[in-house]
Amino acid sequence: MSAAEAGGVFRRARGRTLDAFLSEKEREWKGPFYFIQGADPQFGLMKAWSTGDSDSGGDEWGQEIRLTEQAVEAINKLKPKPKFFVLCGDLIHAMPGVTAVFSGHYHRNAGGTYQNLDMVVSSAIGCQLGQDTHGLRVVVVTAKKIIHRYYSLDELSEKGIEADLMGLMEEK
Repeated sequence: MSAAEAGGVFRRARGRTLDAFLSEKEREWKGPFYFIQGADPQFGLMKAWSTGDSDSGGDEWGQEIRLTEQAVEAINKLKPKPKFFVLCGDLIHAMPGVTAVFSGHYHRNAGGTYQNLDMVVSSAIGCQLGQDTHGLRVVVVTAKKIIHRYYSLDELSEKGIEADLMGLMEEK
């Protein structure tokens, strides 16, 4: 991308904010900033790779957890702080204790279940390729279950999270 093209992108981006993450003083473009992008913590892959059993290995996440904690600690020490951190790529390789995996990229809502593992695909905030509205998925995690619901952006803005989901967070 040329400097002129990049300047055009930044001019178009001005004035577009997501209020949930910004303080009052951050609501307008104030100049350059930086963010951190990480990729592929892929919990379980290190054991699977070391044992040569990529199909059924990977039931231990210890090494990846330590490395991920090290990454977060390094980011937290930075001055000035990044505006945000985005984690991309493969998040897990093996799933001990995991009952649901959430993803995107399909630009429509979808999902299924395989061997007691739910795969939940959330539609896009941006471009829709199906009939779903622009939206977000709210996921409530309790000790006993994971409940999720997709909301259109308008619905979430106007009505908020439904009472039954909010009630789940009050369980002891």
